[in-house]
Amino acid sequence: MNPGDVLALVREKGAKVIDYRFVDLLGTWQHFSVPASELEADTFEEGLGFDGSSIRGWKTIDQSDMLLLPDPLTAWMDPFLAEPTLVLSCNVVDPITREDYSRDPRNVARRAEAYLQSTGLADIAYFGPEAEFFLFDDVVYESGPNFSHFQVDSREGGWNTGRDEGGNNLGYKVRAKGGYFPCPPTDQLQDVRTEMMLTMIDCGLKVEAQHHEVATGGQSEIDLRFAPLVKMADDLTLYKYIVKSVARKNGLAATFMPKPLYGDNGSGMHCHFSLWKNEKNLFFGDLYAGLSQEALWAIGGILRHAPALLALTNPTTNSYKRLVPGYEAPVNLAYSSANRSAAIRIPAYSPSEKAKRFEFRCPDPTANPYLAFAALMMAGLDGIQNKINPGNPMDKNIYDLPPEVLKEIPSTPASLAAALDALERDHDFLLRGDVFSKDLVEAWIDYKRGTEVEPLALRPHPYEFDLYFDV
Repeated sequence: MNPGDVLALVREKGAKVIDYRFVDLLGTWQHFSVPASELEADTFEEGLGFDGSSIRGWKTIDQSDMLLLPDPLTAWMDPFLAEPTLVLSCNVVDPITREDYSRDPRNVARRAEAYLQSTGLADIAYFGPEAEFFLFDDVVYESGPNFSHFQVDSREGGWNTGRDEGGNNLGYKVRAKGGYFPCPPTDQLQDVRTEMMLTMIDCGLKVEAQHHEVATGGQSEIDLRFAPLVKMADDLTLYKYIVKSVARKNGLAATFMPKPLYGDNGSGMHCHFSLWKNEKNLFFGDLYAGLSQEALWAIGGILRHAPALLALTNPTTNSYKRLVPGYEAPVNLAYSSANRSAAIRIPAYSPSEKAKRFEFRCPDPTANPYLAFAALMMAGLDGIQNKINPGNPMDKNIYDLPPEVLKEIPSTPASLAAALDALERDHDFLLRGDVFSKDLVEAWIDYKRGTEVEPLALRPHPYEFDLYFDV
């Protein structure tokens, strides 16, 4: 689709509003709207100005002018707004130099694709994320200098079996870890997930399946078909928008927070990854689990850089409340075929060349997909370029190994602070081809430490009152 096609689509759909969207440093959509009559073919070249100093982690007030350049390939009609609105995703550029802004996550992903092609190793990096989320009926939280509390509720929460629901408690609550795959009436969210799925399809996303996930309290998953790096990051951003909007339309609140409930599974975003060249899957071969040597080297690169990667793929303090043993969360930096206790799993569903890939199971859906996918690809490429040996596979349930064996297997960082320390030490592989800039890496670390890690560390936790108030 080119600018002329977008203008034709505006006329065809009767769009009255053009909504320009871009992602901030953390991966959250930002936007502003203009009348459709203001959109011209020149807009795609000349861009639209905005204040970059008000965007998290971006410009200072003395360098705030920036430009958005709409990408015509991203046009779609928003089904949730009252007036017909066409949406365009944008890249961010400097208004004076016209250079891509180095802290724009979409630009990072675009540079990653360009770097991949420049290496000659592959043409396309395909990603297939499995983003999980919770759907709650009620969400209350508040924090102050002398108080802190939260409470979430769900119509199907296992904690509500004894709740007085006005004489209308009909049971069929989901037990902890009992949400995979009960049919209705136990699964009370089938129709909502179906509405999400069909809305995604109407908006141009390719959906493979939807289902309830393991946890109680409305944990769900909708799977998108794999796509190239930038396209999948765009798609996942739209996916999250649709999930949240359909949930709200149905009186629910959707959250991609990894661990909103204690004592049950958290929400991950397992990422399937493969590299292709000349329409051939480079990860298909005759070595372990049907993988090629390049695939094994890519696994070696990801395992070597995993502690630093997690600062981008698991970028919140809450992420590390999911990455603990016993909840299907992969904390062991090993690889295996069809083994969900390893950080990297090679699916065994199909021997087909087209289906061959591996799955990095650590990430969660709070990740900025543009940065996370780019970083994963760069780690995999580093493995191939330097022929990094991933070691022997671990074809056992790692959680059942004796302590003396388990201690020999590297594990994920225990906190965001530790992951940021690892990224600070190990990020040269991200800088190749100017995919990531040192400025962006430093800005990410500074923002996360100053806005999330340190403020949380200073705050009393409600559970500390249970533990210590009467000592």
